[in-house]
Amino acid sequence: MADVAVAKSWRDELASLVEDSGIRFAGDAVEISAPTYSTPAFEEKRSVYESPAIEEVVAEPESFKDQIEGFAKAWGEMLLELMRGCRDVVQQSLLTEESYIVQKTKGPLAEASRRLSVLNEFLPEDRDPVHAWPVIFFVFFLALSALSVNSKQETSGKLVKEVHIHPPSATRILLPDGRHMAYHEIGVPSNKARYSVIAPHGFLSSRLGGIPGVKVSLLEEFGIRLVTYDLPGFGESDPHPERNLNSSALDMQYLADALGVNSKFWVLGYSSGAIHAWAAMKFISDRVAGVAMFSPFINPYESSMTKEETRETWNKWTRKRKLTYYLARRSPKFLDYFYHRTFLSGKHGQIDEYMSLSLGQKDKVLIREPAFEEFWHRDVEESIRQGSTKPFIEEASLQVSNWGFSLVDLQVQEKCSGKGILSWLKFGYGQVRCELTGFLGPVHIWQGLDDQVVPHQMTDYIARILPRVVVHKLPDEGHFSYFFFCDECQRQMFLTIFGSPRGPLEESIEAPTEEDGEQEAANLDLAAE
Repeated sequence: MADVAVAKSWRDELASLVEDSGIRFAGDAVEISAPTYSTPAFEEKRSVYESPAIEEVVAEPESFKDQIEGFAKAWGEMLLELMRGCRDVVQQSLLTEESYIVQKTKGPLAEASRRLSVLNEFLPEDRDPVHAWPVIFFVFFLALSALSVNSKQETSGKLVKEVHIHPPSATRILLPDGRHMAYHEIGVPSNKARYSVIAPHGFLSSRLGGIPGVKVSLLEEFGIRLVTYDLPGFGESDPHPERNLNSSALDMQYLADALGVNSKFWVLGYSSGAIHAWAAMKFISDRVAGVAMFSPFINPYESSMTKEETRETWNKWTRKRKLTYYLARRSPKFLDYFYHRTFLSGKHGQIDEYMSLSLGQKDKVLIREPAFEEFWHRDVEESIRQGSTKPFIEEASLQVSNWGFSLVDLQVQEKCSGKGILSWLKFGYGQVRCELTGFLGPVHIWQGLDDQVVPHQMTDYIARILPRVVVHKLPDEGHFSYFFFCDECQRQMFLTIFGSPRGPLEESIEAPTEEDGEQEAANLDLAAE
């Protein structure tokens, strides 16, 4: 009984220590009962470890923007994995050495790569062609896309005028090679002309260009016969199969002969039409009495230009104009796309947009005047009459390609016959014959200092190469403002090159030429004998 009492007292003491943990000991068996938490002591102890204030956290609902971003990211990851999988499939199945596609295309691709390897000479030496050419083609594609978008934006929202092709109205002559050339003349008749002036037109122009706005009364006051003509493929002139600047000069000579201009004539070159004036000075200099130029264009790739002259010239042009010059020199066929998108689109546009020009202040005001717009639209309509880009591509290529001569060749120099010590001995005795080479006639150039189309740096280069050229610099004048629709400017030009006006010739017969005078002297000698 004592042992039992002692045992009970031990269990009671243990139970008092654990505060009724739910474990009951009864001999060898162990009973586990459900614990009770009703004792105040346990509740006090539990309250020590519990947080005094526990708030329930409620998740905020996901916004629609977050759902869209998550959806887009998920789709992006899926597409990326899909592309990687497709790439692996293509590389493992189609681009192996044993595949049918590689075996059939390996040879042609290698041959094309060999032929195109010539273009690698244009790349810097430190550039890998495999990486460089894809970048170049990608940038070129982006440039074409940007130009296409800009052209659409520029023409949108404006009143567009349709191009109207007028019925043929030109007088034409037959050239020795069977082609026909259309021409137009105003001023005094041929038998009363004191001066004959032939004016080749520039790019996107025609025989109707001439001297814009010149009055017939002013031409009669100076006795001038002004002849303009359509270049091959322009207006109503037949195209030339192999046109160059030499053939251009010969066409001018044939025209003068067909119109009865037996003596020397003056050549007037405006803007890009000046390249045909340079050609006349080189190839038919014996027929040219003098040259008058307004903002004359020269080849911007001229090798004798200094780096500063070249840089200042190119900096004045828009990026699209630079691109057209580059394509005209390297890949002229690409110009077909640009020309069909602009002046051959069947719709009229402003001259600065069609030709990618940046204009000075006076030019911007002038091109918006009704008289200029009417003249410009009629001239363009006549220029594109034949609807072909070929003559325009030829003209653009002539401007920037090899002319067959340099402006240095036109410089007046003294050339003596004979070489070596024998010629030196003859020179000592005065027996060596020397003659002047180059263009010997007068050359006048009018250049606007605010000209952004043909920058004055080009004229500065001309004056440096050809010191005998007389340059008339025009402050604040642009590319069009001095030459177009300016009566006083045109009068001043005639006064400069022809002197005081003397009117047409009094005789109703054609003026005697130098050949006529020589023939008359020979006849007098025969009569005396």
